[in-house]
Amino acid sequence: MSEATETIGVDLGGTKVQVGVLAGVETLWESREGSREQSQDELVELIVREIEAARAARPDAAAVGLGIPATINQARGEAIAAVNLPLVELPIRDLISERVGLPVFLDNDGNVAGLAEHLYGAARGKPTMVMLTIGTGIGGGLILGGQIFRGATGAGAELGHVVIQADGPPCQGNCPNHGCVESLASGTALGREGRAAAESAPDSAIGKLLAEGVDIDGLVVTEAALAGDETAIGVFDLIGSRLGVACASFANIFEPEAIVIGGGVIAAGDLLLDPCRKEVRERALTPMNETPILEATLGNDAGMIGAAALARTELEKQS
Repeated sequence: MSEATETIGVDLGGTKVQVGVLAGVETLWESREGSREQSQDELVELIVREIEAARAARPDAAAVGLGIPATINQARGEAIAAVNLPLVELPIRDLISERVGLPVFLDNDGNVAGLAEHLYGAARGKPTMVMLTIGTGIGGGLILGGQIFRGATGAGAELGHVVIQADGPPCQGNCPNHGCVESLASGTALGREGRAAAESAPDSAIGKLLAEGVDIDGLVVTEAALAGDETAIGVFDLIGSRLGVACASFANIFEPEAIVIGGGVIAAGDLLLDPCRKEVRERALTPMNETPILEATLGNDAGMIGAAALARTELEKQS
């Protein structure tokens, strides 16, 4: 199966579904639709509708790859449970395949984003890498020896649910734990800490925005920090440091050639990554404390690109 083989990549997130037809890293057709506050059945219908639109535009597409923010059972093709979407023991691989008439391959969204960055992005040529995608939650992906690591059944590498504060706040969505890095360093946490900082610093840029009635979310904090607001920059120091606590553990456990950070929050760049790097240098063992912490290069397209690459690589295995 060559890079020229066209496959459909579906990246389902907490608030959107992105679908593309790709040949290698080249996007030949693409769509984005909102997925917020939809039921399980509505999400399936949305995915089917978008895949059918992709096939209408590119009828030579050979297979579909699904990146789902859920724990996965690979043998059964099920989305077992999602933190931020209403997916519970859903046999989504077979449901979608029967509806669209194409082979469908399924994986966790963090895994497919990691595959994309490994094949085409910041970790290209690095057979051992850790991927974190920071958005509504925190997704994780592992590439070990050039292959996706999935655990015993396919549900492994939920790196966003590593605990960094044992008595920390409850994690969000359906996670039963406390103090997960997702609860403390995700885009959701960025907005929460930004609002708290705005309330305590009314003369800051984000404090003035709050007084004007602006909803202080992660995007507002990011824009203010990039514009030089010291209070917003301080929020990124906090979030980046928390992220670094988790990354120090990932460095110690896996000794990766790189830890790649992607997702919407990476728009802040080094404002997020520099405090993360500092924590890794100070906390991880030698030589893991020198692990490069890299910004993802494929942006918000990493999940879609990786899902399409998953479909192509799995077709190659079958042939």
